[in-house]
Amino acid sequence: MKPAMESAAEESAEQSRDRKVNSRAEMEIGRYHWMYPGSKNHQYHPVPTLGDRAGPLSSPGCFECCIKCLGGVPYASLVATILCFSGVALFCGCGHVALAGTVAILEQHFSTNASDHALLSEVIQLMQYVIYGIASFFFLYGIILLAEGFYTTSAVKELHGEFKTTACGRCISGMFVFLTYVLGVAWLGVFGFSAVPVFMFYNIWSTCEVIKSPQTNGTAGVEQICVDIRQYGIIPWNAFPGKICGSALENICNTNEFYMSYHLFIVACAGAGATVIALLIYMMATTYNYAVLKFKSREDCCTKF
Repeated sequence: MKPAMESAAEESAEQSRDRKVNSRAEMEIGRYHWMYPGSKNHQYHPVPTLGDRAGPLSSPGCFECCIKCLGGVPYASLVATILCFSGVALFCGCGHVALAGTVAILEQHFSTNASDHALLSEVIQLMQYVIYGIASFFFLYGIILLAEGFYTTSAVKELHGEFKTTACGRCISGMFVFLTYVLGVAWLGVFGFSAVPVFMFYNIWSTCEVIKSPQTNGTAGVEQICVDIRQYGIIPWNAFPGKICGSALENICNTNEFYMSYHLFIVACAGAGATVIALLIYMMATTYNYAVLKFKSREDCCTKF
């Protein structure tokens, strides 16, 4: 009987201490609210324990942020930039080396007099300098278009809160659309021009294959199979010798300069074609983004008024 009474007394003592502590805490909170009236609206939340805290990798905010960032990537502009860089690099690098090999073939075999192909040498040297400028320009232009693609894609998809655009931004986007169209038309001409040396070298190579064929090899008609480089207009008609026939032509086809120049011109032509495709993708992406930006800007103005 006595132990039960002692335990009941201890429980009542603990409850009274808890009430005192709670009343003291409530008095402190009331005193704080009396001294700072603006703090009554504050909400007090219990501090979570270490077990209740979620890890950074398991947080849904990180996943949503990654999805949001991936949604702002201009994939069309990114693919076009990679394709443009690759195409321009192939065209400029292979075209530069192929032009140097072409000059060596002309000087050694088709035009032994330097005065006959002096103009051609100057033109080829000028084209090599133009190639340096094309490579530098398209490197910067590709980066600018990619940055513009990031801007317009984020604005179109409204990834950063309220939609905001300016007349200056739309004007810059329109300028890039126009400039990309002009460059696309220009590169169509470059692509067609780069096919001309491929056609010339193919004719020479096919003539050499005819000479090497069993039907004509070792016969007297081999020396009558010729290639006259003057008919293409790259050297004047008074250039000597200008025309190569038979076994001499076969020896030219077996040289390393001819083999490398022929295949490098093919790669350069393919690079020009890849650049045309990249510019077409740029044109579609920039035109679509500009149209959407212009439409949304008008819609935003209508909602304001």
